[in-house]
Amino acid sequence: MKRPLHGVLAGIAMATGLALAVSSCGFGSKDSADSDSTINFLAPVYSDGATGTKALWDGIIADFEKANPGVTVNLQMESWNSINDVVRTKLQSKSTTPDILNIDAYSSFAGDGMLYGASEVVSPNVLSDIQPGFAKNASLNGEQFALPLFASTRTLFYNTDLFAKAGVAAPPKTWAELTEAAKKIQALGGGVSGYGLPLGSEEAQGETSIWTFGAGGNWAEGDKVTVDTPQNLEGVRAMRELIDAGATQPNPGATDRKDVINAFIQGKIGMIEGLPPTIGQIASKNAGLQYATAPSPTKSGEPVTLGVADHLMAFKKDGKKTESIKKFLDFFYGADTYSNFVQHEGFIPITNSAAAKLAGDPVTKAFAATLPVAKFYPSNNPKWAAAQGAIRQQMGTIAQGADPAQVLQRIQEAAK
Repeated sequence: MKRPLHGVLAGIAMATGLALAVSSCGFGSKDSADSDSTINFLAPVYSDGATGTKALWDGIIADFEKANPGVTVNLQMESWNSINDVVRTKLQSKSTTPDILNIDAYSSFAGDGMLYGASEVVSPNVLSDIQPGFAKNASLNGEQFALPLFASTRTLFYNTDLFAKAGVAAPPKTWAELTEAAKKIQALGGGVSGYGLPLGSEEAQGETSIWTFGAGGNWAEGDKVTVDTPQNLEGVRAMRELIDAGATQPNPGATDRKDVINAFIQGKIGMIEGLPPTIGQIASKNAGLQYATAPSPTKSGEPVTLGVADHLMAFKKDGKKTESIKKFLDFFYGADTYSNFVQHEGFIPITNSAAAKLAGDPVTKAFAATLPVAKFYPSNNPKWAAAQGAIRQQMGTIAQGADPAQVLQRIQEAAK
């Protein structure tokens, strides 16, 4: 089972005074962890099984150690359900702090001066190979501290059979075209919906962002969270107009993302905003589905989408392992090694060299063009967590008649 990227981990508190017992599993001071040539690496499980994440990392580490005799990598893997607690525990002591960590949130560590700058732990050619938007998203105050591992963005999935039956000739580029196409598909009847709009608590922040970004909106400007803006209001009103047109699935305000994806796979929805793993889900659940992908429609037709990335980051500790860490990270981001890892996990490569190697891969073919136009949640802003929670709870109410302007005002208030 793959764990899709969702964005920021919910609150890893870096309270150094916490009296937490050091985990007895994994690396620690008893494992020669302080050797300058030993790298302690803590990573989450994205996929299970004999060819899952652990097997991928084990193979990469074996190849690296063979090519770099004398350097050892100690791997500890945790589930996404437990890694928050493990990180919090390990950071209480320098001897148990990982040298390399793979999670999504990095900004609190960087803000506390705990991380190497990215330029200290990878070579210039690796840095220049990373997609600029994702490098910027891995930066704090203008300096890159994290290395994007891989990416998830959104793109429009559409059912070509339903398009043909409804007389829709091409995928929509603008909201006006989207609404018109959705209405035609909805009119086919038989329980078919035009557009899957998931505004339930699982995914409201993601779906809403696609629409607000599509109007030129942002969730933050500088250090301020900016929910209640004219551009964001345009995006939310466009969603409301689609609902009022009767062109979505029933009760969009209480529908989660997984529900619209499953309905699309069953051929019951004409269009959804899908993720990279959606391709694999279609292949395994309904390989005969006739579908295609296209850029997400926007107000003007200029492409933009939501981007999410998980990251690798390196902790300074005493600064003695810089060279060993750099050797390992440079090895990992080599085009062959990195592209194989990303392809097996079913996400999008964030380096140009890997994207070229995977040009024929179904996920890369569908999503590579979205990377340059991806915009991100303001995850470096400490008030974003409250705003995101309020979006999840409030946005669905527009499907029950709530005024979009008042909804945005309530969300803005929650972010203060």
